Amino acid sequence: MNALALGSWLVPLPHLYAGLIAGGVLVAATWLLGLPRRRRAAWFGGGLVGALLAARLGHAALHPAATLAAPLDLFRPWLPGYQPLAGWLGAAAWSAWALRDRRRPRLAAQGLLVAAALAWLGLTAWQPLGRAPTLTHLPDLALDTLEGRSVTLAPADDRPLIVTLVQTRCRACRHTLPRLAALAARGEARVAVIAEGDSLLAVGRYLDRHGLSLPRVLLDPHEKWLALSHAPGLPATLVFDRHGRRVASHAGEPTRALLDSWTRLAQR
Repeated sequence: MNALALGSWLVPLPHLYAGLIAGGVLVAATWLLGLPRRRRAAWFGGGLVGALLAARLGHAALHPAATLAAPLDLFRPWLPGYQPLAGWLGAAAWSAWALRDRRRPRLAAQGLLVAAALAWLGLTAWQPLGRAPTLTHLPDLALDTLEGRSVTLAPADDRPLIVTLVQTRCRACRHTLPRLAALAARGEARVAVIAEGDSLLAVGRYLDRHGLSLPRVLLDPHEKWLALSHAPGLPATLVFDRHGRRVASHAGEPTRALLDSWTRLAQR
């Protein structure tokens, strides 16, 4: 999937690649720009902040409904929701302004930014640290509902099926469940929550305590779905289209915008 587990933290691979490349840019700038240390630090720090702000605001502009529904997500930097092109333009604009009086360093800096963009695109396409889920279709795997019925997930209509693996003791999972409940209430997708390794009592108490209403909660005490998905951690989400084919997967906390994009993708 698109994340790497560092202890209990799930680091999105695009973010990890961006951080590694940013470190490479800082090292290369030491040799290529020929700037005093303080000015080089100001150029790099300003570019980094400009890139993050522009990428976040660019994503918000492309997903206005999701942003208005959950505006505080903008201030949670660990959540997905960065527009890469907007981020690159923000860094390039800051670089051009910060080095406006130094032609050679300015051109060298823009070359560094172009190389950084190409490196990030190459890594995200190659995914050297990622591992694709082995699940290509919905598995024929029976699990129990909270009511004790044995069911197998299968396509039922033209809506996509969003399957999210959670645990009640997982903090990111606790943030994810209300978003899934809201998605299910809107009726844009079928939602199934699979409790990995949790007991019936623990799941029932958690849902009652937080007043969450989810249409389908399944118990997976032996963590079969987690093993099949090869998820690096929880929460983990797999999206299936109306034919039962997996069209997307994600490890980590999803945002409203990401859930909406999966719904549109699976309906194509």
